[in-house]
Amino acid sequence: MTTLRRDAERNRQRILEAAREGFADRGLGITLDEIARLAGVGVGTVYRRFPNKELLIDALFEERIGEIVALARRAAEDEDAWRGLSGFLEGAVGRLASDRGLRELLVGSTYAPERIVHGRSRIKPLVDDMVARAQAQGTLRADVGASDFPLLLMMLDAVVDTTRDIDPRTWRRALGIVLDGLKAPGTTALPGAPLEVQQLEQAIRAWRP
Repeated sequence: MTTLRRDAERNRQRILEAAREGFADRGLGITLDEIARLAGVGVGTVYRRFPNKELLIDALFEERIGEIVALARRAAEDEDAWRGLSGFLEGAVGRLASDRGLRELLVGSTYAPERIVHGRSRIKPLVDDMVARAQAQGTLRADVGASDFPLLLMMLDAVVDTTRDIDPRTWRRALGIVLDGLKAPGTTALPGAPLEVQQLEQAIRAWRP
C-alpha cells in the first residue's frame, strides 16, 4: 500500500471515528463541517469520502441497527414472552442511551437510508410477536398494542436525554415504572386505543429529539 493510500485510509478512519462520537453525543443534526473539525481534517477531505451525510450515517449505523435486530430476535425466541419483551426493552434503551444518533434513527424518521429503514422494518414483526405471545401467556395486559412500544421508546428517550448529565441511570428507574404498568392484568383501564400504523407514523414524523 502506498503512502498516499495509507494516508487516505487513515483519514477515512479519523472521519468515521469523529462521526461516531459526534452522532452519539449530538445526534444526527451534526454537520459534515463539524465532523471535519472533530476529525482534524479539511472539509474537502470529508466531502470527497462522504458527499452527503446520509452516506456517512449509512456507513456507521447499519451495524448498530443490526445489533438491535439481533437483540429483538433473541428476545422473541425466549420461551417466557414477558422476560423476552422486558429484556428487549431494557437492552434496546441501554443501547440507545449511549448513542443519540441511534435513538434518532430508530424512533425518528428525518434520516432514513434504505438499509436502515429495512433494519427498522425487521424489528417491528419481532416486537409484534413478543407482544402477542406475552398477552397469550397472560403476562402483558390485554389493552396494550404493539404500536404503544415505539411511543414508550420515545418517552424513555426524553428521560435519557434530560437526565444523562445528572444521573445516567435514571432511565432504568423510569423503565421499571413502565414495565410495572405493562404487566397484566393492570389496575386501571387504559383510555383510548393503540394508534393505527398511519397514526403512529404521523406521531414519529412529529417527534423532535
